[in-house]
Amino acid sequence: MSVDAKTVRRIARLARLEVADDKLDHLAGELSGILRWIEQLNEVDVSGIAPMASVEDVQTPMRDDVVTDGEKRDAVLANAPRSEEGFFVMPKAVE
Repeated sequence: MSVDAKTVRRIARLARLEVADDKLDHLAGELSGILRWIEQLNEVDVSGIAPMASVEDVQTPMRDDVVTDGEKRDAVLANAPRSEEGFFVMPKAVE
């Protein structure tokens, strides 16, 4: 697949990139090279290979989805400059 300057200009506009006119031909060549390389990958025989998201066979550890307050209120409030009745005291922001 070959990319021309008109296609590069359209891609740049869609990506909201400003590309100078004198750079369009160079970018067209670069993009064409990338697409040729991708086409080469299509020639690789991958039959019998399972799709994967990682090269390691890692299972994500799962935990119960339980909502808690963390049970650390006093430890968190210890970092506050001021607190009252279990809440942070903040200076008034809007008058």
